[in-house]
Amino acid sequence: MAETTGAPDAAWRKSSYSSGNGGNCVEVAGGVTNTVPVRDSKNPHGPALAFEAAAWATFVSGVKTGRLS
Repeated sequence: MAETTGAPDAAWRKSSYSSGNGGNCVEVAGGVTNTVPVRDSKNPHGPALAFEAAAWATFVSGVKTGRLS
């Protein structure tokens, strides 16, 4: 994992489970080779964390299966 200043040309998206009330959400960006940038939706111009794609996939799988709660 590394900190980056963001991916300005990336298409950022929130989870479909996020509500529109300005809660605690993260956004991920696609289109970055072998990396998944993640940022705080409340601070879109702030720093982003960059995860290796395989590490991010493992994290998402753990969340979906309930191994991480």
